[in-house]
Amino acid sequence: MKSRLIAVGERAPRWVAEGFGEYQKRLSHWLPLELVEIEPGLRGKGRDAARATQDEGARVLAALPKNACVVALEGRGRLWTSEQLAQRLEHWRGQGRDLAFLIGGPEGHAPDVLARADEQWSLGPLTLPHMLVRLVAAEQLYRAAALLANHPYHRA
Repeated sequence: MKSRLIAVGERAPRWVAEGFGEYQKRLSHWLPLELVEIEPGLRGKGRDAARATQDEGARVLAALPKNACVVALEGRGRLWTSEQLAQRLEHWRGQGRDLAFLIGGPEGHAPDVLARADEQWSLGPLTLPHMLVRLVAAEQLYRAAALLANHPYHRA
């Protein structure tokens, strides 16, 4: 089973890239995680933000692995404890499909992306910078995999 984190936005700050890389390395033997960066839609004065979101959505959908289980990170998604995320990960593994976790752009996900998602996951009620979401999602996936492996990383 492989997984992808498909994220709108390019050129993460060094501290995000290094942190993400650390969890990506730790996950490598439990849940290989590939980062796919999607070019943001054009925004600014005189530009249509909805069109930018739609363009991003088309690029996100094109980056999905065939037959993947798609989980959109979405503020209105389901809240999971770390233990519940581990249970979801075990469920996804049982399906035998690759996984794709999606992070949208400034206005969130395009409607087509949310329609394609099998599940929506919320990291909580706070608004987080999208680059930070990459790091938090990778850490939580590592924590979930560590729980399933009975590794001491998670100490509740």
